[in-house]
Amino acid sequence: MTLATIANPGDARKATPAQNWARALETIGLATRDPNRILTRAIADWASRYGDAPALLSDREAFSFRALEARMNQYSRWALSARVAPGETVALVMGNRPEYFAIWLGLIQVGAIVALLSPSLRGAPLVHALTIARARRVIVAAENAAPCMEATAGQKGVEVWIHGAGGSDVRRVDLAVSTQSGDPLDPARLPRITLADRALRIFTSGTTGLPKAAEVSHRKLILWTHWFAGLAGFTAEDRHYNCLPMHHSVGGVVAVGAPLVFGGAVVISERFSGRGFWDDVSRWRCTAFQYVGELCRYLVAAPERSSEQNHGLRIAIGNGLSESVWRSFIERFGPIRILEFYASTEGNVWLYNVEGKTGSIGRIPAYLAARRPLALARFDHESQMPARGPNGRCEPCSDGEVGEALGRISDDPGARFEGYSEQKETDRKILRNVFKAGDAWMRTGDLMRRDSQGFFTFVDRIGDTFRWKGENVSALEVASVLGSCFGVVEAIAYGVAIAGAEGRAGMALLKTDPRFDLDALVRRLHDLPRYAWPLLLRLASEIEKTETFKPKRTAYVAQGFDPGVIDDPLYVFIPERQRYAPLDADLYAAIQTGAMRL
Repeated sequence: MTLATIANPGDARKATPAQNWARALETIGLATRDPNRILTRAIADWASRYGDAPALLSDREAFSFRALEARMNQYSRWALSARVAPGETVALVMGNRPEYFAIWLGLIQVGAIVALLSPSLRGAPLVHALTIARARRVIVAAENAAPCMEATAGQKGVEVWIHGAGGSDVRRVDLAVSTQSGDPLDPARLPRITLADRALRIFTSGTTGLPKAAEVSHRKLILWTHWFAGLAGFTAEDRHYNCLPMHHSVGGVVAVGAPLVFGGAVVISERFSGRGFWDDVSRWRCTAFQYVGELCRYLVAAPERSSEQNHGLRIAIGNGLSESVWRSFIERFGPIRILEFYASTEGNVWLYNVEGKTGSIGRIPAYLAARRPLALARFDHESQMPARGPNGRCEPCSDGEVGEALGRISDDPGARFEGYSEQKETDRKILRNVFKAGDAWMRTGDLMRRDSQGFFTFVDRIGDTFRWKGENVSALEVASVLGSCFGVVEAIAYGVAIAGAEGRAGMALLKTDPRFDLDALVRRLHDLPRYAWPLLLRLASEIEKTETFKPKRTAYVAQGFDPGVIDDPLYVFIPERQRYAPLDADLYAAIQTGAMRL
């Protein structure tokens, strides 16, 4: 059997959960039986099979399967001519576009590790990302070049290559690549790369500290793309709409690669637009789209549009969809299949709600149950760790009980924890001797509960990271930027719940002196990604501490932002004005009722 023989699942709308699981298992089994068949070899196979059929589509540029392979090969030849060595890290800073995928494919084909950096990074966070990624070269889009040049100015031996407009005094990667041949490379010129080798470094906040660079192997690229191709029932008739950031694992690997496996196409949007979403889906004749829960909430809350009833969507794939939004989404937009899943870039835990149970992130399929890949451990909120009993072991949760999800680490390639670029961060993520002597489990940093049928529900994040608009926000990173502002003596950041909103909105508690200027603070916020900007501010004369001198974050989170309860001055960010305004009772009520959306 080959992948081609299972390319057509029949009517994907009528497939049963058992058929979806079977197709996914067949796809993965065939895709991973050759340890040398990495994603770039798969791209070459697809180019041979699907030829000039559309692969990547956008308003800016488009690639057929054959053109995508050729562009990938051009970048590989450029990398070889620039003496990019196997195992060397190249950072990529660029917004959503088909070229983005071709760039990192070309680099990993010659053994490079590509660090995918957010194009919104500025200042110290960008310097931090480049440092822990250990990048010797940076490819950056012209529109993102200025902050990147500034961040690398003091780093010796770092080359910056600009893609797009630039003067004669800069290295232009797009011009250099355009002179290269797109023909297949001689295998003798390529290093031997296997599924076990590293391919990407993708940044994730994790649950503590500053963002970390998660190590992503070639095996993960194959698993992610082929697994979702099988579960979603993708065929050559599908067009998948992707407006999620391509520097993330879902928006940049899963959503782009999975539809290609069986000859489908991907429509890449530069960003999500609530006003233009349904028009785009209709214009491009899309049959599927990739979501995060906040995206679906926006669509449900938006005014009705005629195009929302004239779409051809059969499936929506994503995570973070609450039960209430899920029901509203189906009621309003029709019988679209929802494939909700749970995963993390660095993790070894994956859950898929193939059955479509509303509000669940999935369950462990029967064929995996005996391996016990996931366990919920009772959690100690005081220590912020899984609780250990008198014997030093953790106790598994009963059905309905909330605990931290742990992923079993074993020699099974699919259960490996590949960790981060920094070994200390990898070690911090692993728990040993958890349920019995000698075992090892990866902490997900997420609280979940399991019902009597085995379905899991996501409850909350642990630690100082919170989730907002589909992004994990590092509270330490936010506090670090705020603390460096003129007039800020001390800063802590956290997420607060807002009625009807998924995730937690960013809030900052600031201890200031007379030099503090709100407008100056707003200017400094541009060093953070937009989703990480604190939407609420609280100014305090003192910040309460524990006996170990840590801020009483939990207490501040519980207090929220009600001006009727809190005596400290409160402010809310007004996007239309790009500034903070005093938060009074009327604004508070508007936020909590949804009349004002943050």
